[in-house]
Amino acid sequence: MNSQNGFLLSYIKYGENDAVLHCFTEEDGFQSYFLKGIYAKRNKKKALLLPLSKLNFSLNPLKGSGIQTISKFEMVKSNDIYSDIKCNSVVFFISDFLNQNLRHENKNQHIFFCLEEFIDELENQNYQSHFIFLIKILKINGVVPLLNDGKYLDPETGVFTQSMTHQLFGEEISALWKSILYSENPYQIKIRSAFRKDFLDSLLVYYHYHITDFKTPTSLEVIQQIFE
Repeated sequence: MNSQNGFLLSYIKYGENDAVLHCFTEEDGFQSYFLKGIYAKRNKKKALLLPLSKLNFSLNPLKGSGIQTISKFEMVKSNDIYSDIKCNSVVFFISDFLNQNLRHENKNQHIFFCLEEFIDELENQNYQSHFIFLIKILKINGVVPLLNDGKYLDPETGVFTQSMTHQLFGEEISALWKSILYSENPYQIKIRSAFRKDFLDSLLVYYHYHITDFKTPTSLEVIQQIFE
């Protein structure tokens, strides 16, 4: 029997009592698993199906084609991020983002440990952690901007220039990108509330240019409203 640690990204109810779980696992990257009986009346474990909860799965051997079936699962570590409305909105946004954009990602320890670090930041009520996390994912993919003495980030070329090439990438937003990219501890950087919406929009624009088949999370509007 195979055991696997993974972060739950999303799940879909299947039939009366079953579900299909989409997870990012430590050993195999993005995986889908079949979970029997989770919606049965006496099954209390459905309370563990929380976005980005870190779970340990015991998997039955795969027979033929199809997806593996979970024989049992446990939460690896419990935390209080789901009782905080701001943390909760960040969690839903990032789980939505990863669920849509990691579908073809194989084993990637850097992403897995980056997720662990991000959850730790949220536990400490760092409500800006999703901005830094998104840039860290760009770093892992090798598509962060090239640093130089330019004042304005050109999102299409990924180079800082002396003149503005995109309306979202003014001097303040470009400087924020630079400070995060230069910092050894970017999670400690404070992002002024006046810049948060434009900075998140700038991140998504950059992703559209540099990540193949990138999809904007459907929960974007919710997180923008929470932090207005």
